[in-house]
Order: sequence, then structure tokens, then C-alpha cells
Amino acid sequence: MYNSRRSFIKKSAIGAAGITIGGMGFSAKSYASILGANERFRIAVCGVNGRGKSHISGLGGLDNVEIAYLVDPDRLVLENRVAEVRENVENSSRVKGVADVRRVLDDKNIDAISVATPNNWHSLMVIWAAQAGKHIYVEKPASHDVYEGRVALAAAEKYGIVVQHGTQRRSDPKWAQLIGEIRSGKYGKMVVSHGFACKPRAGIGYKPNTNPPPHLDWNLWRGPSVVDRYNENLVHYNWHWFWQVGNGELNNQGTHQLDVAYWALDPEVENTHPVRVMAIGGRFLWDDQGETPNTMFAVAEFKNGQRVFFNVRNVNHEGYQREVTNRFYFEDGGRLHEGGDYFSHNGSQPRNVQVKEVPITPGGNYGSFVAACRAGNPAMANGNMRDAHYSCTLGHLMNISYRLGKEVPFNAKAGKFGDDALAFEEFMKIHEIARDGMGVPVDQANYIVGPWLEFDGEAEHFTGNNSVEANRLLFDPRRAEFDIPSPNSV
Repeated sequence: MYNSRRSFIKKSAIGAAGITIGGMGFSAKSYASILGANERFRIAVCGVNGRGKSHISGLGGLDNVEIAYLVDPDRLVLENRVAEVRENVENSSRVKGVADVRRVLDDKNIDAISVATPNNWHSLMVIWAAQAGKHIYVEKPASHDVYEGRVALAAAEKYGIVVQHGTQRRSDPKWAQLIGEIRSGKYGKMVVSHGFACKPRAGIGYKPNTNPPPHLDWNLWRGPSVVDRYNENLVHYNWHWFWQVGNGELNNQGTHQLDVAYWALDPEVENTHPVRVMAIGGRFLWDDQGETPNTMFAVAEFKNGQRVFFNVRNVNHEGYQREVTNRFYFEDGGRLHEGGDYFSHNGSQPRNVQVKEVPITPGGNYGSFVAACRAGNPAMANGNMRDAHYSCTLGHLMNISYRLGKEVPFNAKAGKFGDDALAFEEFMKIHEIARDGMGVPVDQANYIVGPWLEFDGEAEHFTGNNSVEANRLLFDPRRAEFDIPSPNSV
């Protein structure tokens, strides 16, 4: 669509090659002065009902940044947000509201877009932005399925735009320090990187299919997804719990913790996919029309033997323990929790090693993005499209195992992990919480137990048992108006 606009505005004579951050002694402020920060940076925020309000606040608070457009298919939401921005956001009193992002991408004066839409739009926005020569800050997850993530990565790299994924921990110096310590061997060999997205939620009940309200452009809201009828349970938040539009809690809140879990793996498996995955869980107690699990334990194994575990636990109950965090387990039994709390096992201790720095661009998640755009340097993004593709795919593969799962009685025997004693130990923790805290009745409810799936990371497809069914879930059906090219023809 936008192949005629392959060059984008470079605000500096310094090219993308050769610019790095770590060890050079430059701050975001000094880079901005070098790279022409006095020129107004004009951006459009796409999706302004929920998370988009944070984009408006974060980007609108930066020096010499103008929010030039707001984009949303809900006319009432859009009108309200435009009025708020005009009144409250510096440099943005002339902001325009439009329903269709394609109008923004045709504006040669726009430097970038930020995206806080439902998940099904994320990769398409990256592809269209790249073809139009616009930089993009894209909320998590950067893809709704594995294939479109690969196409988005190909587009970002072909057109050389800055893509920054909305995984804010990549912009946090404390997390960068912790990841550097883990990857440098300060705690010995890491064997498991464990993420948790356990926050209380509630069921969504049942809503009938109806006609969309007159203030909503239903065609633009559903975009690529094959969703025939409007349902109030989709608009504006509960779409997260339907496979056609969302990815469940695992790749909702969990994208942040999955990304950290992936980031902490040894450098030898950086930019690789797991070789096999499985997941077990269920949607317990909520009698509703949501499709994604509210309870889940998943395992992914990489070619070097390191594993990623992941927990989802959303059903609220008396004594509920919220856990939105990461933990790391080491070969000698030592464990490291978020914040740097180390727990010794049989006398295990941290090592005295030289920690290799994990460089990040300063300025927080929004400031670092604008700095990278001003420099025209995709390498400055804290969590670029390549990072996003691999960490998001990790969650997609786990979800695919769950979606292919079969019902088995809810009991401790459901979690079968071979000789992986640590996986069984962690599964039993979530099982006991479901049994004793949530009150799921033993043998009277069912787990969904997904198969172990083998994955060829180079080809990005499944092999072996269940591969035919699993490969069908690597690519979502798409409506013709919003179809995507192949990675080779993007």
C-alpha cells in the first residue's frame, strides 16, 4: 500500500550505522541536542480508550513533541479525548481526530505513530507504518499470531524504521542490571526463567450478538479479525479473552513477564525459539463466554536445555496472592526473585564475576523511543521488533498447545512433565491454589492438557505429533481489506 514511501524523515546528518549507547557516556538529553531535537516531533496515538491514555500522557509530556492525531473507531471516545488533549497537552492544541490510521500514514508531516489498539491490529500497524516510512511504538504483544509477527519484523528491517515494543522493563536500568548479572553467571547456570501474570479478574458473563452502536465504526474496530457480529463483550476491553482478537492473560499482562523471562536466557539462545512447549490450565468457576484460560501453567524448552515456565492465575478468592513478577532458578538450587532478592540453597552463593553491561537508551520507554526516532537508529530502541517477535512467539506457542488440549479430570495426575521434577513442583503450587483457594472440585472439573509440541525455530513451524493442527494456528484467518503480504514481499 505504501511502497512508494520507503524513505522516512531523518532529523540528523548522523546515519543509523555506528550509533550505540552503552559505554559512550551520552545521555538522552545530549543525543537529542546532537540530533536536532529542536525540530518538532509529530506523532499520532492510535487507540485512545484505555492504554492509549498513557501514551498521550507519556508522549505529550516530552519536550517538543506534538500529538498531531488521535485515531479511534469509536466517535464518542475520540471526540472526548481530542477535547482533553487540546486543553491539557502542551504543543498539541491542534490535534485532529480520525477513525482510520491510513489517513495518518498518508500525512508526510507525521514522524511516528503509537499503537494501543486491540492485539489484532498491532502487527498490521507495524507493517503499514514501515511501508509509509513512519516509526512506531507498539503496545504488547507486538503480534496476534506467529506469522504476522514475522512479517512485521521483515517490514521493520526492510524499511529501517524504529519499532519499540511496549515492554517497559526493557527501559528500566534496574532490570537491565539484573539481566546482566544473570547472563554473566553471577548466580551460576540458570536453568529456569519463570514468569507470573497472576492478577485478580472476574468473569464477563454472556452478552448477545447485536448491531453495533452508531458511534462505532465496526468495520475498523474488528479490522483484520474474522468476527461476524458485534458483541458488547468485545468492546472495549473484554476482547482480550477471545482468540479472534486477543491472546488471553498469557500474552496480555503476561507479555511483560514473558519478555523478561526470554531476555534473561543465555546469549547462545538469543533470537531463537523454544524447541518444544506444552501448557495445562482451564477457565474455572466463571460461567461465561470468554475463551481463554484464567488458570494456566506452561513450559518451554530451548536448545541449550534452559526452560521458561509461566503461570496465569486470575480467579479471585479469599486470601488471593497477586503475583506479577519474575523468578530465576539456578543449577545449584539458588533462586533469584524480582528486585534482586537471592535465596541460597545448601550454601549456594552469588559469584564474584565481571558483569557484562546490558545497554539501554535512557529516557524511559517513551523518551527512549523519541530519542531513537530523532537519531533514525532502530538499534537504540529498548525492545525492538526482533526482541518483540521472539518473546511474543514464546507466548503464542504456549497458547497453541493449550488450544489443542484435551479435557482430563482436575487432579494432580493431570500435570505430566516426565522427569522434570521442578516443573511438577511449580505445577502443584498452582494446582493446590486452584483446589484449596478457588475451590475447584477434584475430579469434578476438568483441566485442559495441551500436548508437547516440537517446534522448528528456523522454519517457524511445528514438526512431529500434532503438527498439522498446530501449524494451522500459526496464522489467523484475515479479512481481505486488512490482509498482509508475505515476509519476502512486504
